[in-house]
Amino acid sequence: MKKGRLEIACFNLESAILAQENGADRIEFCANINEGGTTPDFELTKTVRDKVTVDLNVMIRPRGGNFVYSDVEFEQMKSEIIAFKKLKVDGFVFGILKEDGSLNEGQNKLLVGLAKPFPCTFHRAFDSIKNKFDALESLIECGFKTILTSGEKTNVVEGIEVLATVVEKANNRITIMPGGGLRSTNIGLVKEKTKAIFFHSSAIVDQGETANDSEIRALKANLEQS
Repeated sequence: MKKGRLEIACFNLESAILAQENGADRIEFCANINEGGTTPDFELTKTVRDKVTVDLNVMIRPRGGNFVYSDVEFEQMKSEIIAFKKLKVDGFVFGILKEDGSLNEGQNKLLVGLAKPFPCTFHRAFDSIKNKFDALESLIECGFKTILTSGEKTNVVEGIEVLATVVEKANNRITIMPGGGLRSTNIGLVKEKTKAIFFHSSAIVDQGETANDSEIRALKANLEQS
C-alpha cells in the first residue's frame, strides 16, 4: 500500500510550526475553529509562509454557516485567491453549493481557474451534497485535485463505509482525503478500510485551538505503520 500523507489543519502560527516540526506533509491554514474554518488573516498567513517550508494550503471561506454565498461574498472569495497567490502558498481550499444543496459548478470552476496553477481542495461542503457520486464527477470536471470528506457523517469512523466507496469510485482521478474526527487512535483503521492515501486532522486533543506535537507524531507514525 502507498505511504500515507498527513495534512494538519492549523488555526495559528504555533500549530503550523508544530505541524512542520513533527512530520506533517501539508498545512491547511484557516481561522475560526468554532466555525469549521474561514479565510485566515492575510498578514498572519504571510508570517506562516515565511516560517514553514512544507506545503501550505489556505482556506477561502468568507464566513461560517452554509456554503451558499452572496454575490458580494463570491467577489470577496475571488479577491482573496488573487491576494494569497502572491504569498506563494501551495493551494486553496473552498466549496460552494446552490440553495438546493447541489454543487455550484459555475462558481467553483471559476475559482479553480482563478487559482491556477495552484491546486484546489473541495472541503467538507461535500458532506452536505445529496448525490455524492454525481458531485464527485462534477468536481473532477471542475478541476479540483482533492476532496476533504468525513463520509457524510460527523466523523470519519462513522462515515468509513461511504469513504471507502468514494475512494473506489474516484479511482485515482482525484484524491479523497478523510478528515473530521481523525485521530492517531483511528487513522490506521481508516487507512486500512478506505485505502485513502492522504489524511486530514487538526491534531487538537483539548478544548484549545493549538495542535498537539505528540498527537501529530502519533498520527504520522500510525499512518506509516498501517
